[in-house]
Formats: sequence, structure tokens, C-alpha cells
Amino acid sequence: MAYTFDENIISDLHKDARGYRPSQDFWHGWNTMGDDTKQSVWDMLIEELNDSMEMQRLEEENALKEFRVTLRKVMDTMNCTWNRAVEVLAEAEGDNLSYDFDHFLWKQGIGFNDRNKIHKLYEAAS
Repeated sequence: MAYTFDENIISDLHKDARGYRPSQDFWHGWNTMGDDTKQSVWDMLIEELNDSMEMQRLEEENALKEFRVTLRKVMDTMNCTWNRAVEVLAEAEGDNLSYDFDHFLWKQGIGFNDRNKIHKLYEAAS
């Protein structure tokens, strides 16, 4: 059997997959496992990481949809442009877009790539 687990980054993989560093109990178990069992644990963590990343992708996708709906409601209610609607939403949350733009969008649950796209569109429209 070819082993792909890496003793040097198992802690990082565990954190990425589960959101926290391994416990002392995990380390005790890990240090007493054979290579076949370590590979099984590694593979399980990789699968958990993939599931977690897919869940995050879906959550960010839904957050972007909700943000668009909210922007449209503000635009319709205030009869304003989309960049003004973004400003209104940010002001309502106490954010200053001149230095907090990314943080404002992050709080909406919007993913990194979409935050960058929105920020560029906002700057181009301003």
C-alpha cells in the first residue's frame, strides 16, 4: 500500500477538516497507530475536508443569492443604483466601505472570489 499521509501536516489537515486542532487523545491514538490505520485516518480527514469545503461553497453561494435579493429590495425601495444600495446596507451595519469593504461582504457570508468581484464592480461604478 502506498501511504500518502504526512506526519508534518496532520494537525493542519485536522484543523482544516474539523475546525480545531487535534486533542491530546487524538495524538495519543495517532502515535500508537500503524501506518495502515494512519492512512485510514488521513483518508477520512481528507473526505471530511472535501465535504466541509463543499458545504462552505454552498453556503457562500446561498449568501450571494441572498445578498443580491437584499440589494434589489433596497434598490427598488430607495430607487437607487446598486452601488448606493451597497452603501446603504453597509451604513445600516455600521461599516465604512472606504476601509471595511471586504469585511462588510465577509459578514454577509460572501466568499473571497465574489467579494473581490463585487469590490471591483463597486469601484468601477463609483
